[in-house]
This record gives sequence, C-alpha cells and structure tokens, in this order.
Amino acid sequence: MDWLLPVVGLLVAGLGAGFAGGVFGIGGGFVVVPALLVMLPLLGGDKSQYAHVAIGTSAATIIVTSIRSVLSHHKRGSVDFEILKTWAPWIIAGDGIGVLLASHVNGQVLTMIFATGVLLMSLNFLIPQLGDKVLTDQMPTGVMRVGIAGGLGTFSSLLGIGGGTIAIMVMTLCGRSIHRAVGTASGVGTLIAIPSAIGFALIGLHDHGLPWGSVGFVNMPAAVAIGSMSILSAPLGVAAAHALEPRMLKRIFGIYLIVIAVVMFRNATKT
Repeated sequence: MDWLLPVVGLLVAGLGAGFAGGVFGIGGGFVVVPALLVMLPLLGGDKSQYAHVAIGTSAATIIVTSIRSVLSHHKRGSVDFEILKTWAPWIIAGDGIGVLLASHVNGQVLTMIFATGVLLMSLNFLIPQLGDKVLTDQMPTGVMRVGIAGGLGTFSSLLGIGGGTIAIMVMTLCGRSIHRAVGTASGVGTLIAIPSAIGFALIGLHDHGLPWGSVGFVNMPAAVAIGSMSILSAPLGVAAAHALEPRMLKRIFGIYLIVIAVVMFRNATKT
C-alpha cells in the first residue's frame, strides 16, 4: 500500500492543475511542481534530483493540460492564433536556453528560482491595477516581441510552468480582453511545454539517483497520473473562467502562490 499515497496525491494535483489551467490560462506548473516535490521522495531517488524532476515532469503534464484548455477556449472563440504563430519561434528558442541553464543549476538554487518566480507572479493576481491597465492596442513587434517571447520561454522552462501569467499580462496591457488573453495563453503553454519536456528528458538521461519511472528528468508515472486528471478538469476551469466573477478567483490564487513561495523558500534554505 506504499504506492497509494503518491498515486492519490498526484491524481489530486492533476485535478487542481487542470482546473487552474482552464481558469487562469496557465499550464498548472504552480500546482504541479510543489505537489511533485512532496510526492517524489515516495518514489525513491536522490533528494538533489527532485527539483529537476519536478520541473521536467511539470512541463510534460502541461502539454496535456494546455492542449485540453486551448481546445476548450477555442470552442468559445477566445484564442488568437495569430499571436501564437508570431510568438512561437522566439518562445521555443527561449525554451532551449532555459533548459540549458537548468542543466547547470543545482536543485536548491532551482527551487529558489521557482519560489522567487511564484512570488513575483502572485502580484499579478493580487494587484488589480496590473491586470486592468491598457497601454496600447497593438501587440509588441520586432525586437520587443523577440525579447518578451524569448524571455517568456526561458523563464517558463526554468520554472516548469506554462508562462500563462506573463502572457496574459502582456496581452491585457495591449488591449486584449481577459477571456481572449486567457484562451491564447493556454496555447502559449503548449509552445513552451513540448520542447521543455523533451529537453529535460534529454539532459537527465545519464543522471543517477532519479526517482522510479523517470526518463531523464521526466517522471513518467507522475506525468501520466497528473495528465489524465487534468484532461477531466481543464474544461471545468474554462467554464468557470467564462461564468464566474474573475477577481475573487485571482485573489484566491494569488494568496495560494504566496503560501507556496514561502514554503519553497523555507525548504530551499534548509540545511
């Protein structure tokens, strides 16, 4: 029965990730990575590898969550495929940079980076002014688009997230409605997750002390358990995003991110 707790925990994490992905246009990494850091010790392996495996596995689960979310949003006409097409090359290039950086960072530092990113992202959910401002009605082009999209890919692959929060901020600042921004951000998650998952699997292939069932830094049993549940809950999150008042949901999620950041800072600084 030793397997029961990690299985149940991963299934619950998958439900939460799928719902959060549908509501907020994120890949669910902010839910999945903390859950994996708790559950991976139950699958064995070296503690120093857990952060890399958590982030690589999170990227793999985001593939399923984001595709399911973007299809559901597309049915409601809230996905801008032109943005996805023009951002894709730079996001993917940034992905590669992020994975290479991750391969040279130890697990404790990677956990600190994730916690810092979570804390910064919480501001978007807790400070309404960030989400309500409109600076222009044109999306970035040229060098600015390269910098934003490439940076988004790098930052997101380092954290094992879908990059939805940053993408939504950019799109709403550029005059896109919150529902269209959330739907399009789901597609950004797909662009980030596929190369990130492949990259983390490859850079970890020859590492030792990985948890049971891992292919490089992607734990396949965990990815399957979480992904299977996120398929079910992502459409529910999409429905909630279109039906419910979003401000309270944003505040709740922002508070959740702060709690996660504090816990992970504490774990990273333990000796």
